[in-house]
Amino acid sequence: MVRVFVFGIEITEITNNIPNVNNKMFADITLESVTFKSNWKKERSLASSGCQTSELVVEEVACQSVKYKSVKTQTEDDSDKFSGFADDNSGHLAEFLRRVEPAMHKQLEMNVKSHAFDDYEVTWDEGSSTMSSIHKLTNAAHDGQFQITGLSWNSTGAVIAASYGRFDHEDWCTHKTSLCTWNLERRNLDENKPDTVLEVSSCLMCTAFHPSNPALIAGGTYNGVVIVWDLSREDDMVLTSSGIGDDSHREPVSKVIWVPDTSSLKKNKYLLVSVSSDGKMLVWKMDRKTKQIELHDGFVLMNMNLPTQLRKSRTMRGDKEVGVTCISYNNENKDSFIIGSEPGAVFKCSMSANGEQPAGNIISSIQLKSPVTFTYAHHYGPVYSAEFSPFHRNAFLTSSMDQTLRLYSMLQKQPIMTLEPGEGVIYSTKWSFSRPALFAATTDTGLLLLYDLTQNQPVPVYKLEAGGLMGNNARAPVLTCQFNQHQNNLIATGDAMGCIQVFRISDSLKTPLSRDLEILGELVDITTES
Repeated sequence: MVRVFVFGIEITEITNNIPNVNNKMFADITLESVTFKSNWKKERSLASSGCQTSELVVEEVACQSVKYKSVKTQTEDDSDKFSGFADDNSGHLAEFLRRVEPAMHKQLEMNVKSHAFDDYEVTWDEGSSTMSSIHKLTNAAHDGQFQITGLSWNSTGAVIAASYGRFDHEDWCTHKTSLCTWNLERRNLDENKPDTVLEVSSCLMCTAFHPSNPALIAGGTYNGVVIVWDLSREDDMVLTSSGIGDDSHREPVSKVIWVPDTSSLKKNKYLLVSVSSDGKMLVWKMDRKTKQIELHDGFVLMNMNLPTQLRKSRTMRGDKEVGVTCISYNNENKDSFIIGSEPGAVFKCSMSANGEQPAGNIISSIQLKSPVTFTYAHHYGPVYSAEFSPFHRNAFLTSSMDQTLRLYSMLQKQPIMTLEPGEGVIYSTKWSFSRPALFAATTDTGLLLLYDLTQNQPVPVYKLEAGGLMGNNARAPVLTCQFNQHQNNLIATGDAMGCIQVFRISDSLKTPLSRDLEILGELVDITTES
């Protein structure tokens, strides 16, 4: 007999018929099936039921607006009323005019000969006599981690672009930065959120809008790549890129600039020029069909171009590359340009120059050559900025780590004027686009300085706190500034904390004076004659 318990139920089966299996370890045995009824599961009962809401009463009611009436009005007809001039037969008015006429005639003759109002320019609109900050722009996503390395206004003057990066790298750049734009004419402008954010895989060291196309903008990265974006695109805004290779830069791009293509018969054709710490000055041309930039021409600054006192060692190769920090083209002669260098030298250069060529240590698809035609008196530290005057073909400014700001003439080696503001390093200097005698500079102490050459003393007419406050209550260094070419009452600054300030320039500064250009010319002419 076999006794089995299943779910607490005893099942008994007689096993008398089971053969004796003692002689075998295992055997196949077929038993009859056993069935049982579960005692724990009960049958379920189902029932259907329904419900009905009470009857809804619906009623439609129509309404009509009140009656209206049209009423017309007419101005009063004054045609029957008399209107005319008053008659004066007394002769008093004529007598008064005869009496004051000699004095008035004498005064008018004096006014014609007087020079009291020679420099007075009539401003019909009511303006401001002070400068003020009207915008403080930031990209909150960066949270102050990156610096403003470059600023540029677009061709309409409404949009400002800022490149984010860092100048204090100690190794290869692994930062993820961006190019940001703000449209200052938008009603819902968010100063802490850019209208456009273009992400870049390394630090972006400079940027420049196209001179005539407001949607095109170029930039240079720390890894040596030149990029052109098209802001009118909806998806991928990267239009073209130089990539990394023999025909591109191997060091950080210091500056990019658009210059007219003098070889083209069309007016709005431009070349893109980039300079870098690797000493190369590369000229890029955009293909009309593919919209890709191709290397068109190139130059290189070498150790042999430096003044003797700036050469590090006599044993250094003469064709050793020297880093280029800044570049500016002459406003009247686009073949002529100036560059500043890392050792402090300032050079006059030419696009048509056919100078010395490197011995072969530089690999490029085009033959690079030296563009230098003249060397000016050097700074005692890296040149951070060099800018041609938009009004005078021979005048240009430079600023340097040596804490000086210099005004040069293209025609002589020594500077016309050297300014020492005493505010630390001068990172940037720019000419005004509206006044020939006005220029700006930014300092390591967080100031924006404005100079007016018509003043008797070479001191700033304005000192504005443009750098953001840091933890030690000091101002962040202001690394760059840019006048607005199309709205001449605006200037923007960018600091080391990633903040942009837009200032409105006072009317007394933005309005050109009749002697501005004459004074600038006299400064240049006096020095060139001496």
